[in-house]
Amino acid sequence: MGQRLDLQQKLVELLGSTHVYFQPPPTVRMSYPCIVYRRYDIKTDFADDKPYKNLTRYQVTVIDQDPDSDIHKKVGALPACVFERFFAADNLNHDVYNLYF
Repeated sequence: MGQRLDLQQKLVELLGSTHVYFQPPPTVRMSYPCIVYRRYDIKTDFADDKPYKNLTRYQVTVIDQDPDSDIHKKVGALPACVFERFFAADNLNHDVYNLYF
């Protein structure tokens, strides 16, 4: 799998803008539509009681004012990506995915 900056570039390509934020602090003013992602977990596989493979899982949230936007479908089509939940807050639609990258 790739590095975090490779994921950043892929998400920028899917969104069609640079409004992709990695673990943004509360002081960052986001522009919508956007994608926010953070490192969520690391899955470790073992052999002979030693770790031999680590997969980083990211939580990726597509935030959009348009409920009919297809951005979330593009993110959901990524390999090793699983839809987790949807919620609406502050007139914004949030589609949350778990993605191993």
